[in-house]
Amino acid sequence: MLEEFCPDFVEKMYDLETEVENNMPFDEKTYQLICFALAVKSRSAPCVKKHFRGALMAGATVKQVSYTLALVMKESAGADDCWTHEVIGDWTELLKEDFQCCCNR
Repeated sequence: MLEEFCPDFVEKMYDLETEVENNMPFDEKTYQLICFALAVKSRSAPCVKKHFRGALMAGATVKQVSYTLALVMKESAGADDCWTHEVIGDWTELLKEDFQCCCNR
């Protein structure tokens, strides 16, 4: 669909991919571990599998891939914790009879 209706966009995405690959300041293993972490965070099953395998092929150990996964989970939990505290930090407001929310008006 994008190729049919947005061919310039598709071409620019390929150009971006080429540009990133041509200017990568990391070794292949580090690149694959970063991509694996991003794939986990973005919940892309095909990319998780691709970069898991890519990291191993680039010399990473299963322990290094596991650590990367643990790091993503830890950082995500921390971010979720901070965000949740910001959103419902004063949770007692939610208990008030007259509480109004954008979704229950």
